[in-house]
Amino acid sequence: MGSKIIVAGSSNTDMVVKVPHIPAPGETVMGSELLTIPGGKGANQAVGAARAGGDVVFIACVSDDTFGSESVENYKKDGIDTTWIKVKPGIHSGVALINVAEDGENSIAVAPGANSHLLPEDIIKARDAFAGAGAVLVQLEIPMETVSAVAQIAEELGIPMILNPAPGAKLPMDLLKKISVITPNETEAALLTGTKEVNDDTIPVMAKELYDMGIETVIITMGSRGVYLFNSEFRGMIPGYSVKAVDTTAAGDVFNGALATALSGKKSLREAVDFAQRAAAISVTRMGAQPSAPMLAEIINYEF
Repeated sequence: MGSKIIVAGSSNTDMVVKVPHIPAPGETVMGSELLTIPGGKGANQAVGAARAGGDVVFIACVSDDTFGSESVENYKKDGIDTTWIKVKPGIHSGVALINVAEDGENSIAVAPGANSHLLPEDIIKARDAFAGAGAVLVQLEIPMETVSAVAQIAEELGIPMILNPAPGAKLPMDLLKKISVITPNETEAALLTGTKEVNDDTIPVMAKELYDMGIETVIITMGSRGVYLFNSEFRGMIPGYSVKAVDTTAAGDVFNGALATALSGKKSLREAVDFAQRAAAISVTRMGAQPSAPMLAEIINYEF
């Protein structure tokens, strides 16, 4: 569907426990089952993009442990180019411990392991892979200087860069100026802009602030409500799709992967956002991060 997409980011294995509710501090909750599922924001987005029809190159770092080698095999099954996945022996691959409650809410703790060893020099080595790419997609589960190295190459080669600023963090201004599209959720947008209170009135204000920082397109994701889109041509809500949520773990990642695929395939921004919202809505109707990412035919044909 699209031209080549570069995804640089994290690769994790998710250890998921289904619980009746998210435990409070000091509380032990009896779960019903344990699931071991491939995850990591970078990997989820790479898989989301590939299944949505994208030609994906994934730049990441895993260890030589079982989690790492199984992850790479899984990416290959989704047709992802794994040439630039670095293997760093002697440490552990990234792991996330996730509680998923009956209402679909989740709480997550991450031990990044090998993800911390994806360095700027690894991005520079992979520079040739960027040639001809239609979009570059990055998140914040890898070191900030590595994210900046990706942004630098994308800017030099004139490739639109999508930054999903998750997990939330303050970002250097020189990085923000290199971003074409930013996709924070409401909490992440508040962190980036220093906004104390998030409500329907402050969302447009936060979007304008991010736009004024030099980012061409701001997309604040608001779960099932939809997204708030702000750029030179359009400012307003684009409603989402209503579904029964089972597990919201990778909804944002599927959204970003599908968005990158649609934009690299030269869809208009509005069409790309709608396509990404369809993909994200389908993903929350089933368990797990990567397993929940829908295929292209499903995104197109799903009846809401």
